[in-house]
Amino acid sequence: MNKINIDNVEILTQNLLGELGEDPSREGLIQTPRRVAKAWSFLVNGYEKDINEIINDAIFQNECTEMVVVRDIEFYSLCEHHLLPFFGKAHVAYIPNGRVIGLSKIPRIVDMFSRRLQIQERVTHQIAKTINEALTPLGVAVVMEGRHLCMQMRGVEKQNSFTTTSAMLGEFHDDAETRAEFLSIIGLRNRV
Repeated sequence: MNKINIDNVEILTQNLLGELGEDPSREGLIQTPRRVAKAWSFLVNGYEKDINEIINDAIFQNECTEMVVVRDIEFYSLCEHHLLPFFGKAHVAYIPNGRVIGLSKIPRIVDMFSRRLQIQERVTHQIAKTINEALTPLGVAVVMEGRHLCMQMRGVEKQNSFTTTSAMLGEFHDDAETRAEFLSIIGLRNRV
């Protein structure tokens, strides 16, 4: 996807305000189209990210064979069906196979895929697949817990609901004990 054209989004937002019955020249709305355009540029900047630049040679040889878990990674995304936010926490684990990745790279990968028009099921699998391809570990696990405003503000209007998705690859998929250990570490064993 190309970089967002701020000027075009500003014009579209001004037109949208008019279609909603608002006066875009009203004092409180004069700067809104520009602010909205800049916000959209930030909210979907994941399309512009390159995984190689994110990883930036931060993969290292290491004989570690125990599970590595980065939990409670905040994520924010936009539902591709209604363009409303969904947000929550991502938990990512992998079992090294001779290589580890810089820990800060994992939240950056989560952000790269979250900052796009998404569905939670897809973003969960994109994160797992990307880490699996980058490291070729013995296994990768990703669990995402999200609150969806498209479900809370409109439609079914269930404010206390949240959605949990998972992607389990390698040993996390094949070995129930490994999967249970991961779920226990992230505190979901009794909730999933």
